Amino acid sequence: MFLYLSKLLPLFFYPLGLACLCMLVALFMLWKRPRTAALAIALALTLLLSSSNGWVSRLLVKSLEWQNLPLAEIPTTEAIVVLGGATKSALPPRPTVDLSEAGDRVIYAAQLYRQKKAPIIILSGGRIDWRGSGLSESADMATILTSVGIPKEAIVQEPDSLNTYQNALNVKKILESRGIRRILLVTSAIHMPRSLLIFRHQGIDAIATPTDFLISEGELQELTSTPKAALLNVLPDVENLRLFTTALKEYVGILAYRLRGWL
Repeated sequence: MFLYLSKLLPLFFYPLGLACLCMLVALFMLWKRPRTAALAIALALTLLLSSSNGWVSRLLVKSLEWQNLPLAEIPTTEAIVVLGGATKSALPPRPTVDLSEAGDRVIYAAQLYRQKKAPIIILSGGRIDWRGSGLSESADMATILTSVGIPKEAIVQEPDSLNTYQNALNVKKILESRGIRRILLVTSAIHMPRSLLIFRHQGIDAIATPTDFLISEGELQELTSTPKAALLNVLPDVENLRLFTTALKEYVGILAYRLRGWL
């Protein structure tokens, strides 16, 4: 139940959900309290315009992603740990497992393995039942890795985790059973600050190895490259709204996990 509520309740505090609530308030108040309805509409409009603004959304994403920039030289460790959220199960009409936008995690892990940065890859991720059927995320990631030539004996699956906290707890058991002390932690750059805090809170010596950067130096330079670009990035855009919401989810997650004592 906690997992379900933790996914459901925040939806009403993200820009789109909160704007919809404001519009519902406005709809019910329109005839009896027109001033209240007007305020609710104004709030909804302000939320959507500010959160779909390229300047705001990109800077908010940068505030998370650039906390852990890639190392100039990645050290050799005892294991590469990849967190789930990177695949879509092989359900019809998909011919096989698909990589989602965060699928860079899986490819990057394969590259690190080929660079001999660690002898094994630990894949952590289950499958939330109300988000579709199919195999666990760890199994899907294993399918991708073996298809690009990573040997099965180098892959360890952890198929039970349903959130980042469980990722850390379950991976810790695997590390302790194998006497592993130091790992490369692979996840999306925007997810890395929360993940790293949780893993280190569990006493795991995790080295941040981020990938899947949503914001690059070039994309920040676009904001001020020309007057036209600066103006266009003020206008509402659905991609900017998605970026803003993704970053906000991470900040909400950090706050919620901190209140529960998980980091």
